[in-house]
Amino acid sequence: MLSQQSTPVVRATLPAVGAAIGDIAELFYTKLFDAHPELLRDLFNRGNQANGEQKQALAGSIAAFAGMLLEHPDTRPDAMLGRIAHKHASLGITADQYKIVHKHLFAAIVEVLGDAVTPEVAEAWDEVYWLMANALIAIESGLYQQAGTADGEIWQQMTIVERRQETPDIVSLELRRADGRPCGAFRPGQYVSVQVELPDGAHQIRQYSLSAAPGRPEWRITVKHVREEVRPDGEVSSWLHQNAEAGDVLTVSAPFGDLTLAEDDGPLLLASAGIGSTPMLAMLNHLAATGSTRPVTVLHADRTPADHAHRAELRQLVRELPNAALHLWYEESSDQEPGASAGRADIGAVELPEGVTAYLCGPLPFMRAVRGDLLRRGVPAQDVHYEVFGPDLWLGQQ
Repeated sequence: MLSQQSTPVVRATLPAVGAAIGDIAELFYTKLFDAHPELLRDLFNRGNQANGEQKQALAGSIAAFAGMLLEHPDTRPDAMLGRIAHKHASLGITADQYKIVHKHLFAAIVEVLGDAVTPEVAEAWDEVYWLMANALIAIESGLYQQAGTADGEIWQQMTIVERRQETPDIVSLELRRADGRPCGAFRPGQYVSVQVELPDGAHQIRQYSLSAAPGRPEWRITVKHVREEVRPDGEVSSWLHQNAEAGDVLTVSAPFGDLTLAEDDGPLLLASAGIGSTPMLAMLNHLAATGSTRPVTVLHADRTPADHAHRAELRQLVRELPNAALHLWYEESSDQEPGASAGRADIGAVELPEGVTAYLCGPLPFMRAVRGDLLRRGVPAQDVHYEVFGPDLWLGQQ
């Protein structure tokens, strides 16, 4: 918790820091990459830097953390910290890198806020930073231990054993460890990072959900082609679509991610849109493989049936579960899926059992709409879990 002397200072200055945090984040990344260009080349997502999403996520997380310290001084916001820590661990972030961030972040704060940063203010916000950083370092160290690796040593070489074109814009890749060892366990809903060397020599990293059940001899990732001419963060998916073939070797991380299936008997709602179906497929594969009798409501929305990756597999998995129901929406109606609804997903049209735990994955507007409808129907906020593909611009705003 914040010390007694820092609490009133942070409370008094949070509005000013919050109002300037976007400018602070912008300047921070400029200073960081000027001093350490290798971080932009080989660690940070260059696309998210170009479109500003990473700057927004950093600003939102710092402001949210400070606000939570003030509102709930006796508790640590572990849900928010855990989400960040899993992403950091999937990149191989280590404790020494927090010192680099601290140096350039505080230089940016002083430059943006000027004389307002008195020694007292600097000391209070320094305390906020290290409370957050040390909490993340501890959580990340625990994640590395769970993965059976030293801090930051997450990478392994994996061979593509099969490439399958699921839709015109989506491929799935089956992976095995190149050294012949077992792929290792993961929890349904987790993701791995894939690092590729691009034509300019940069080593860029992106996360992809494991879309099949744990316990199989292979891991499977499903990759949507994010076109670079549309979004600047598509350079890795473009490379994989254009280059990754059976027999090739990829650099892949250990599994991480906090959107994981709770091991109990309660009813579930798995709601997804587009490529957000991938963690739900792992959950359904796991439920089917373990003979689960849990009530499961599956909701998926997509543009058309032809754009819906693993569509036949989804239907088969729902059929294998004795208490599962499937609801499909497509923006364009089609005879390919009799019984599917046309238009956007409407959770209000779906019957939900008492005590349901919801898992959401898809574009932010979809998840906001579904989450809002669930809350209005009385589902407690703590029972609604989500995964964001990319920087989490929703942190602290739910």
